[in-house]
Amino acid sequence: MTGLRSSDAWVKATPVVFVLIWATGFIVARFGMPHAPPLSFLSMRYALSIACFGVWIVLAKVAWPQSRQQFLHLSVTGILMHAGYLGGVWVAVKAGMGSGLSSLVVGFQPVLTAIWLSYSLRGTDQPGISRRQWLGLCLGFVGLLMVVWRKLTLGTALDHVTPANMAFAVTALLSITVGTLYQKRFVQACDVRSANTVQLFAALVVTLPLALMETESMRWNAELVGAMAWSVLGLTLGGSSLLYLLIQRGAAASVTSLMYLVPPTTAMMAWFLFDESITLATLLGTALTAWGVSWVVRPSRAR
Repeated sequence: MTGLRSSDAWVKATPVVFVLIWATGFIVARFGMPHAPPLSFLSMRYALSIACFGVWIVLAKVAWPQSRQQFLHLSVTGILMHAGYLGGVWVAVKAGMGSGLSSLVVGFQPVLTAIWLSYSLRGTDQPGISRRQWLGLCLGFVGLLMVVWRKLTLGTALDHVTPANMAFAVTALLSITVGTLYQKRFVQACDVRSANTVQLFAALVVTLPLALMETESMRWNAELVGAMAWSVLGLTLGGSSLLYLLIQRGAAASVTSLMYLVPPTTAMMAWFLFDESITLATLLGTALTAWGVSWVVRPSRAR
């Protein structure tokens, strides 16, 4: 019974742990981005993550996916959710887009996911997005806008929008949205370690040739080493694995709504680490976002 209770507690805590880990992505970017080109950084991150997963797989004797079709589906999700999403965000920020706007653009993901699910499930016996969930999605987005609004209105010379960096941000948005839906639809349950390794390898195959075209070199220092270490151990081995598990176990709309909580959590971390100011609008937006997400993820009452 104790083991079952511990397992249940871990399952309930998984979304919270995921949000806390995923929110560190922009913190890592702040430490590492000034010292490295984005795609070279990501390529090394993928390669080191594959090596770590490889050792883990060998020691734990983890099973690999059972069919070529599953390898293909995992590769597609890897290209979308790693190469497309991370590559788009990091290149957009490197090209001058502020973290506030980039997080807002990617923050459209829960809405796009809900729109697609409502359209695709029409006329089927599967439950679509309820009115309560739609209201939660709208509340969450309003809260997200309140959190990032200050960064949107206080742009600097290094925080601007161009057609190029907006295109990369939109690419990231579409990649994480399509990747989430694709994984939920086509990827069968398998060990998260081997599944993540296949995804990362596919992302590396796509990203590395583009990284070789970058002219900026990586300038290794304590900040870059720390950013790389946490990117591999925390964000990829931890955050990406938790996202995989959440998608496999939960409804797509409920899982993606957790992304609304990432910018507010990042804002709190930036206040603690970098003494960035926290305004009343940030606090209210965070509360509104959390409330909206709770409406989305709360199970419907049995009729």
